[in-house]
Amino acid sequence: MFYRLIVATALLVSAALAGGCSVKSLVPPNLRPPESTSSSLDQAKKALQQATPCCTTFADFSFQDALPWRPKRFELGPGSMVANLNGDRSYFLSFSLPRETQIPYRVAVKSELNGRWLRASYLFAPTVVLLDEAFQPIDSKDLSLCEHMGWTDETTGAFGSVDVTDKRARYLVLYSSAKQQAGSTYWEQSPATFSAEAPVKMAAAGTFKVPHGPDGTVWIGLMDKTYQDAQNNAICSKPEQGNGVLSTLRDAIPLPGIGGDGNKTDAAKPAAAPGSATNSNSTPATSDSAKG
Repeated sequence: MFYRLIVATALLVSAALAGGCSVKSLVPPNLRPPESTSSSLDQAKKALQQATPCCTTFADFSFQDALPWRPKRFELGPGSMVANLNGDRSYFLSFSLPRETQIPYRVAVKSELNGRWLRASYLFAPTVVLLDEAFQPIDSKDLSLCEHMGWTDETTGAFGSVDVTDKRARYLVLYSSAKQQAGSTYWEQSPATFSAEAPVKMAAAGTFKVPHGPDGTVWIGLMDKTYQDAQNNAICSKPEQGNGVLSTLRDAIPLPGIGGDGNKTDAAKPAAAPGSATNSNSTPATSDSAKG
């Protein structure tokens, strides 16, 4: 029976190959090797350049949508509105800011990896501009993103934030400047495999940088506790190199005879009295005189 199953499987594969199917097509998409990062990123850049911009100044934007009361998910890519600001093309989001919220307050932003495989992924890196009631910029900031891998989609991604401290702020625009699109974000995770759709074997952990791209998934809204906790625990850069676990333990828990602790122990002993050596040497002399 087992022999017949092997033969049937071999005949099925042979028929698929004879029909023009490749071996790659027989492998599920989420288990195939990662596609090239540059190819997907180049395609995204080409799609942005081929899109027709709707706006060239902030006054052209629509601000009918209010900033969400908590971070909300948005997809930026083909089909989204495109702006051309000083020669920089970008997909964008625009919001009116809440009037009833007491200043200062914080706006949370999160970008998700664009791609199933981490090594072949990129991020949309936001630039946030605050405008006054005349649509004039008050503040502009290229957000620095920090990586946090949580237990849920809500707490996983590249986190950033911007503080609204000026009472004149009425509107907010989120886009990606040319500087942001040319940059990258530090990431501390396995570069070989990443998939939220299938249980794949993870490679050894590594550190590298995820390139920025023109499109992707962005979350934005007023800061809440979940996002604040994730940002507080996020990794923004490579940590400084330490001296090792044993060295740290020796410093934290002094033990005699380990490393430099022996010197510390000797130094802690009280010094001998200056006349102690003389007294010990005079003892034999006293004994000799007694014998005489």
